[in-house]
Amino acid sequence: AAPAGCTGPASNTWLRVVVDGVRNANGQIAITLYADNPRKFLVKNGSLYVGRTPAVAGTTNSCIFVPRPGVYVLAIYHDEDGDTKFGRTGIGLPAFQSVRLNVTQTGLTSRIHLTYP
Repeated sequence: AAPAGCTGPASNTWLRVVVDGVRNANGQIAITLYADNPRKFLVKNGSLYVGRTPAVAGTTNSCIFVPRPGVYVLAIYHDEDGDTKFGRTGIGLPAFQSVRLNVTQTGLTSRIHLTYP
C-alpha cells in the first residue's frame, strides 16, 4: 500500500521521493510531475500534477502517485514562503534528460538532491 500522505490522484502506482539538501523546514517541498514530453516541461499548465509535502530540514520524504507505470519527469523545488509560486530565476532549473524517471513498477524510490539558486 502507498505510504500515508502520498500526494496526487490515487492510483495503483506510486513513487517514493526522497529529497535531500533541504536547508530548512520552512514552507513546503513541491513535487511537480510531468509527462515524458520536453515541450510540456516547466511550462505553465504543462504538468500533470503538483504534490506538496511539508519541508523537513535535511531530508524530506514524500510520495506521489503516478497515473500508471511509464516514463515521467519530476521537478522539485522548495517553496519556502508557502506562496506556491516558483521563483523562476533561470538558475538551477534541471535539464529535461536529467530528471526523466522510468517508473517500471510501484514503490520505487527516487532520490533527489535539492540545489538552491
